[in-house]
Amino acid sequence: MIHKPSWFRDDEVMVSTAPTCGLTKGGRLLPLVDRATGQRVQVADPETGEFVDAIDDQLRTDMEALRAGDSTPTLRFVRAEDVTMRSAVPTYYDRRFDDAFDEAMKTPIFEDFTSMTIGEMVKAGLLTIRNGHGSPTQSVRVGTVPYIKVSDLRAGLVNINPTNRVPLAIAEKFWRGKSSGLKAWDLICPERTSKNIGDFCMLMPGQEQVVTTKEVIVLRPGENAVFDPFYLMWAVTLNIVRDQWRRVIFMQTNREDVGDRYFDIRIPVPRDAEHADEASRPFRDYYQNLAKARDELSAYFAEQPNHHFFIGTAEEGTDDVEHLEEDDAFDRERAEVS
Repeated sequence: MIHKPSWFRDDEVMVSTAPTCGLTKGGRLLPLVDRATGQRVQVADPETGEFVDAIDDQLRTDMEALRAGDSTPTLRFVRAEDVTMRSAVPTYYDRRFDDAFDEAMKTPIFEDFTSMTIGEMVKAGLLTIRNGHGSPTQSVRVGTVPYIKVSDLRAGLVNINPTNRVPLAIAEKFWRGKSSGLKAWDLICPERTSKNIGDFCMLMPGQEQVVTTKEVIVLRPGENAVFDPFYLMWAVTLNIVRDQWRRVIFMQTNREDVGDRYFDIRIPVPRDAEHADEASRPFRDYYQNLAKARDELSAYFAEQPNHHFFIGTAEEGTDDVEHLEEDDAFDRERAEVS
């Protein structure tokens, strides 16, 4: 007869999402560090009485609590029927971020909001989602159409790298047509890599004709939405929304793919368009004023073509702008030859 511990349950699975187990990646003991002071925490050795470094081992703390019948923030039971082999990773069943969202939605700031998951919003026609175009090889990055990599998505903006541009013919192959299909104010987010998954950036006017890496997600308000892209940006940058991405990222490597697990992320939904506009006004003002400033700078470059600077999809203030069509024809010819 197999012994069953006191905490064993037939219909539930014990899950610990402890972030530490007392060891570093190199196999050394992991010291506990005081987050306020940055100093190592000292404890008395039970045998010698001397003060030694405390060990950061949350997993052991969870197991001791489990044996004692206690609970911790990183220890919980999950219904066995909710555990699948596709998502058999502890962090996926960590409810702390969902609980934080629930608690925030009860506060006065969100009293007039409802909430839906991204998946529910897509089904209801409130959101449309598409992936990026593809990833051209390094050898064809010799043209005029900007290629946007994950590393170009920073601080809420899409930053064009002049060294990563492809010929128009190559761009059209990845677009599967004459246009990128992107629109000004589209929200773009990395779908791979670790720490910046869930960090959304906004595509500015003039940046629509770019090739985006396939490893991104593009969000846009759907036909039934009562909100605009600026509200969407306001919503997805809330801490209670951004923190939920930690639950759907399984590996902390630079090749992790969130799959469709981000459909589980919940977002506040406004009661109507006026409510959405009121909540997101600072974001709307910021991006629209930034777009205006970019237009003014572009006008300056048109009169003073003595600068190497990228604002839209083409280099400003150089002959490249005037001869864009000639360059594209040359690139197209070169691509056909290769």
